[in-house]
Amino acid sequence: MSTTTLTAGHVTTHTTPEGIATISFFHPSHNSLPGALLTKLADTITQIGQQTDTKVIILKSEGAKTFCAGASFDELIAIENEAQGLEFFSGFAKVINACRTSPKIIIGRVQGKAIGGGVGVAAATDYCFATSQASVKLSELVVGIGPFVVGPAVERKIGVAAYAQLALDAAEFRSATWAQERGLYAEVLDSEEALDAAVQAFARKLAAYNPEALTDLKRVIWAGTEHWDQLLVERAAISGRLVLSEFTRQAIQQFKAK
Repeated sequence: MSTTTLTAGHVTTHTTPEGIATISFFHPSHNSLPGALLTKLADTITQIGQQTDTKVIILKSEGAKTFCAGASFDELIAIENEAQGLEFFSGFAKVINACRTSPKIIIGRVQGKAIGGGVGVAAATDYCFATSQASVKLSELVVGIGPFVVGPAVERKIGVAAYAQLALDAAEFRSATWAQERGLYAEVLDSEEALDAAVQAFARKLAAYNPEALTDLKRVIWAGTEHWDQLLVERAAISGRLVLSEFTRQAIQQFKAK
């Protein structure tokens, strides 16, 4: 087991003899991820996926209530120019593209709420399990920006209409059942214990399959997304511009005052 600590958070990896690699991330602020941690997570997904002893990847976070609360709000309010904005909003783009380009199937384990970029991470996995507590919200409009970076991944999973519902009704959560009915979650379990049992059973099943067939199948599943390296950066630039607007600055200050 190896652990890297960054900005009060960490990314941890562990691979079993069966070839089941678990990548876990954590940050004390509801698993909201600063840029350094997002980069480390993306790099780890890429590295683990390239290892020959990896058969399948489980992507999870630590803690009980929140899977991922999105990007670091402290970093958001510190953005001073478009270049910094682009770098900030590219964080989840790196993670999504790392999941997309990994040759290994990635199983998502979502034990709690997914907000903003957290919804994008869940959508970027190939098969996602969740608990009944794993409600979802795209809250970006509340602070004057939009879910532009995670949009392609979320829309790919749940469709344009459901994505629009999440993006426009930005202050409200949708239930885990709602997310399952629209394809974001493959299965919803009643408890973390049941979640872990289901994730491990599915991972063992996949690890026993022909790895070449799994890689080829993943390539087919993600067909049509080859341009995302450029697309997600372009989307990040939109938010990087909007975050500097007077409207967004005021919205952020109002959010901080709550």
